[in-house]
Amino acid sequence: MLTYSKRAELCANPTAKRLLALMEAKQTNLSIAADVTTKNQLLKIADELGPYICVLKTHIDIVEDFDTGLITELQRLSEKHNFLIFEDRKFADIGNTVAHQYQDGIYHIADWAHITNAHTVPGPGIIDGLKKVGLSKGRGLLLLAEMSSKGTLAKGEYTTETIKMARENKNFVVGFITMRQLIDDPCFINMTPGVQLSAGGDTLGQQYNTPENVITKQKSDIIIVGRGIYEAADPIAEAKKYQEAGWIAYNNR
Repeated sequence: MLTYSKRAELCANPTAKRLLALMEAKQTNLSIAADVTTKNQLLKIADELGPYICVLKTHIDIVEDFDTGLITELQRLSEKHNFLIFEDRKFADIGNTVAHQYQDGIYHIADWAHITNAHTVPGPGIIDGLKKVGLSKGRGLLLLAEMSSKGTLAKGEYTTETIKMARENKNFVVGFITMRQLIDDPCFINMTPGVQLSAGGDTLGQQYNTPENVITKQKSDIIIVGRGIYEAADPIAEAKKYQEAGWIAYNNR
């Protein structure tokens, strides 16, 4: 198995290169899913947990008091703690529409999010639309190949077609949201949500997986953890536990 840093050397996309390199440098494959609704909450998570993560995953459209100052602060913290920002926008429209959603409106996602993601239900045109905006900015796109929610339709032929689209757009598509490594290509980064230190689920259909299972057995690359960390009594201590568990699993693999 190639190390993250060796894989970074093989990738053409600058975001993929930077992400894999910083994972090795910081010894972390942990992404925090900051699904919070105020600026203060989001910035607190970014600053306190930034030292232990490789990626901060945001849902910018649920922040009730959003302003451009929030973006400036997130960018500052990204540089301070050396993590990338992943806006979990899940684009799902035709190419022309998503190009505007990515660049325009009040959020201007392409200007600050190193990574974003998309469903492939509309077909390859969605990648073309996002690439038209993001490629020149050095951004990266993740495709939703599989999801962790119960009863998901993102499986089977949908997953197969998603992989095909990714292969055809390797300069912009940097990987997948998936439950496991889908293809043995070192330049595709696999990010897995629904991770907790103990397996189980919640009342809304989310199914949880352990870091060891995700990284060692399923050969994914990055564990995405949300409430299990930032709602803990001591979020920093909890983040350290996940960082350690994820890194041990990577070394075991």
